[in-house]
Parts: sequence; structure tokens; C-alpha cells
Amino acid sequence: MNKPPSRKQPKPTKDNPGSATIDVAAVEVPELTEEELRDRLHLERKVERAFYEAGKALMELRDRRLYRNTHRTFEEYCKDRFGYSRDAAYLKISATEVYENIQKFLPTIGRHWNLPTNERQLRPLAKAELEPNKQASVWEQAVDQAGGKVPSGRVVKDIVDRIRERTKVPNPYHLGEICVIQPKDNPDLRGKAGYWGVVTQVGEYSCTIQCWDGDYTAKVEHLKSLELLEEDCKFMEQLCMRLRRLHEVGGRDPAVDWLLQGLGKQAKPYLSSLQAKLLGAVEKEYNLVWRQQK
Repeated sequence: MNKPPSRKQPKPTKDNPGSATIDVAAVEVPELTEEELRDRLHLERKVERAFYEAGKALMELRDRRLYRNTHRTFEEYCKDRFGYSRDAAYLKISATEVYENIQKFLPTIGRHWNLPTNERQLRPLAKAELEPNKQASVWEQAVDQAGGKVPSGRVVKDIVDRIRERTKVPNPYHLGEICVIQPKDNPDLRGKAGYWGVVTQVGEYSCTIQCWDGDYTAKVEHLKSLELLEEDCKFMEQLCMRLRRLHEVGGRDPAVDWLLQGLGKQAKPYLSSLQAKLLGAVEKEYNLVWRQQK
């Protein structure tokens, strides 16, 4: 490597004490060795994939319930241990799943792709819940739009919005309809497969559905209508109210939860004779008097 020429400053004089000439030795910066180049690339990739590793770790903590000795729920654990809200924790997990889908479905022949480097770039895809191959297609378009560089979350969102606008389908559900939850790959609905509920709010792409243990917001693709007659819908709406009242009882016997979960997944507009007797007996035990509403 050629050394740059030394720079000299003028020597100070009595009339100009700041004009001293100082010899500054050039410092030669050695080139990186092949091993150092490999280490640099490895470390850069670790930095870029930090969000991915965090999401994978959270996913394993949740799926193996490694929080159970200190916390009742995964959400409480994330809040206490990491300061993450429920939405923040699940967004990190969803971003990890999207990252893996992009890696899997991007075309690799004859082209090197810049992969996501942070969670914000993937949030629009995680929230849109597109099919895995569509997620990869969006990333491919975003990279092209960014001139081959890693695109920002705004670029990704613009492409997602255009796709959703082209495929926009009117919400088929209506207030009072009885639907069953089908979580598919939605982490926010994990554990709610088979729950039935009453549609209480209809949005552009989603509905709020009232179940025995709470209210949930679900995309239209995560709901299936039971297509019941109006009188059957009314029966199930009242049954939901009865189950919710029981669920709100503090200090209830664990056996009550078995009954609630069983009836909360029985998507039929009737109760058997035994089920009706059991529900009535439990309501009586907790002084919950139910009067049939017209």
C-alpha cells in the first residue's frame, strides 16, 4: 500500500507562534485478511438478524411454556421480563415467521436478495396476513422499488395496501351472526380454534366477535359462519351471555371452566337435556338466575 505524503505545518516564529512545522507520520491501515472479512460478514449478519433471533427465542419460550414457573401467561411474562406489551411480543414472533417465509419463497436462481434487517420492515406483512408466497412476492417488489437495497417499512406497506385494494372483498358478515373462529396462522387467536361467538362489530376486513371468555377481533378469513336461522342466532346469543356471566364469577370451581370450554366450542343452537341441567345447576350454585329473553 502506498503511503500518503506527510503533511508539514509551518514552524512558529516569534512573530507567528502558531506557524510551527510539525512532521505528521502517515499511519498505514492494514487490509483485512480473508478470515477477518469472513468474521465481519458473519457479525454483520448477526446484527441484521438480531430481530429474527429475538422472535425465534420468544416463539420457543411461548411454545414450550418456559415461563410457567414464574408467570401464569406468556403475555404477563413478556411484560415483566422484557417490558414488551402483548402486541409487541406477538409482532416480533410474526415478523420472524414472515422472514422465514421470505427466505423460503424468494426466487434464488441468478440473483442475490437483500433480506429484512429489522422488524419495522416486516410489520405491514405481519399485519396483512398474506399467504407465505405472497409475502415473498411483496418483498421482491419492495426491493426492486428500493433500487435493489433493503426497503423501508413504508415501501413495503405501500405495496401491501395496493394488493389489498385490488383483492378487496366486501365483509360478508353481519351483526348478530354466529361464527366459529379459525385461527390458521394468526398468533393473536392462538388457542381459540373452534370457539363460537356473536358478531358485535363489522369492519372493512374484520369483525369483533363476542365469545364466552372475551371479545376478539378476527379477519374475515379467520371466521366461518354457521349460517343459522335468526331464532337460532338469538338462542346462541343468549347462551353466550349466560356463559360470560359464569366466566366473570371470581373464585369459581375449576369444574365450571370445563363446562364453559365445552359449551364454548359446541357450535350448535341447542343444549342437550343434561347440558341444560348442568348449566342451570351451576348458575344456581352462584346465584345467577337466568330468565329467557324474548
